[in-house]
Amino acid sequence: MPSPAVRVPPSPRIPPLLALSFPGCTACYGSPATVSRLCRQGSSGIMGRVTTTVAVFGSCNMDLVAYVGIAPRRGETVLGREFRTAPGGKGANQAVAAARAGAPTRFIGAVGDDELGERLQTALTEYGVNTDGLRTVTGNSGTAHIVVDDDGGNAIVVVPGANAAMDSLAPGDAELIAGCGALLLQLEIPFSGVESAAVAAREAGVPVILTPAPAAELPEALLANVDMLVPNEHEAAVLTGSDDPRAALRKLVNLVPEVVITLGATGSLYGNRAGDIMEVPAHPVRAVDTTAAGDTFVGVLAATRAAGGEIEEAMQRASAASALTVGRNGAMSAMPTDQEIREFRDAER
Repeated sequence: MPSPAVRVPPSPRIPPLLALSFPGCTACYGSPATVSRLCRQGSSGIMGRVTTTVAVFGSCNMDLVAYVGIAPRRGETVLGREFRTAPGGKGANQAVAAARAGAPTRFIGAVGDDELGERLQTALTEYGVNTDGLRTVTGNSGTAHIVVDDDGGNAIVVVPGANAAMDSLAPGDAELIAGCGALLLQLEIPFSGVESAAVAAREAGVPVILTPAPAAELPEALLANVDMLVPNEHEAAVLTGSDDPRAALRKLVNLVPEVVITLGATGSLYGNRAGDIMEVPAHPVRAVDTTAAGDTFVGVLAATRAAGGEIEEAMQRASAASALTVGRNGAMSAMPTDQEIREFRDAER
């Protein structure tokens, strides 16, 4: 399979993702070779202090999940067989996925001063996520109302609640982002907050990975500070107007340096501005609940890249983690540990 054009030998101080995805480097320091050399030397003047820690600036919701045989159509009422509440939200989900995959992880978000907020903070802590950046605001916590059918498909309505308070950085947020090997962003919080976090990451030399969900037009001010975009097929089509993932990929790499499009049961597709393209197939598993598949993929992808893993290894590991997740009910509770991912991959070889 083709590999990214620029390779940087793993360094305990500067992960390869930094030199590969930080577009400002070559603009200021010349050739990719110069950037690679400076990264290997751990040049504090260009990057600052970077670790393998993953930061997530995003949403935190309580999922209200109804399981049905067939999802209702508009105006239709159906009987469900089960109802569950579970902590979720794209931001919190990605944080838990990264943490369970072995990365030290910080979550920066907001919950309400209600019972759901207490349960969300407790869950994040229990899953190993650092919540020093979690704010408590007056009002209700965010909720996601999810219908899951017997084929594992889902439909989701998100009510932001406290997530609306994430419209800017709070004191201390920039410091929490600055010491990390990657920042994960999504679009379930106000764009102004997403943009401010991306700018803070760029100023600190921290690579930014954005999941453009819910799908929306992305402002240039945000794209200018994104290093990797990870949409699914639907989101890629909304952003480019193309239903062909490869055609969408070609358009998206004009916007950001690297792109990974997740293709559900088909796998995932990678491309960069150097023209490299790589496909990683999905693992054949019976889907039980696909609610957290995408968040699992992104969280594990970021954890692997922040630790110095190459893109192919990161995508393969993320694919294995997603396969394990969709075979279980739930979101956070369905996400695999690092050991489970390794055992699954070993069994598949």
